[in-house]
Amino acid sequence: MNILEQLAAHAAARSAQKQKQCPERQMRAQAQAMPKGDLPFERALRQPGLSFICECKKASPSKGIIDPQFPYLQIAREYEEAGADAISVLTEPKWFMGSETILSEIAKQAHVPCLRKDFIVDAYMIDETKVLGADALLLIVALLEEPQLREHLAHCEELGLSALVEAHDEAEVMCALRCGARIIGVNNRDLKDFTVDPKRSVSLRSLIPDDVLFVSESGVKDAHDIQAVMAMRADAVLIGETLMRASDRKETLAALKACQ
Repeated sequence: MNILEQLAAHAAARSAQKQKQCPERQMRAQAQAMPKGDLPFERALRQPGLSFICECKKASPSKGIIDPQFPYLQIAREYEEAGADAISVLTEPKWFMGSETILSEIAKQAHVPCLRKDFIVDAYMIDETKVLGADALLLIVALLEEPQLREHLAHCEELGLSALVEAHDEAEVMCALRCGARIIGVNNRDLKDFTVDPKRSVSLRSLIPDDVLFVSESGVKDAHDIQAVMAMRADAVLIGETLMRASDRKETLAALKACQ
């Protein structure tokens, strides 16, 4: 079982355990009772120029603990002060050491949209995302059969959540498009072995129509990378480890934004 399969299996077990504490019907009612909103995550990505989605994560399967202290509310504030257009928050607890509490607290504080980054495997986790206060979530094509992806996108639409649909190859991009994805992210990191290949975004960019938002994920470290992302006409870039490891996150993000 590769790491992506392990992450998915653990997510399913987490969801099943949570449903014992808060039944699916109860979570669905809470989600449906919340305001739908006006899709602020998509609006943030559609604005002129390159949008920056900045990630809060304590650890990763490939790098281990990135920030032992992880003052996540401070990190989110620093991102916002330096001009982040959205904040991505890891909620996967075992390998990324995230939590739903971290997302909920950041979402309450932030003035920019929040993306829940996790390994969403069922409708319960979508309802939970809405209840936690996020504006968007990640749906990974590799984890879902096409009918399930289509259902999840419709469910997000019903709740007023945006979905960043993540693809890794041509077949996954085409699947996302058939299912009606409005935002497609190409992850330059292979989730099976966690190697990074920045050329993945370049090779798949031409498959994505101009009316679908395109996000390049992972592997952005410096001005050269930002220029490459802009050259492929990306609407947004998702940056995690580069910012999390920076000695001065505000300064690093401001410098990357200045490269536009």
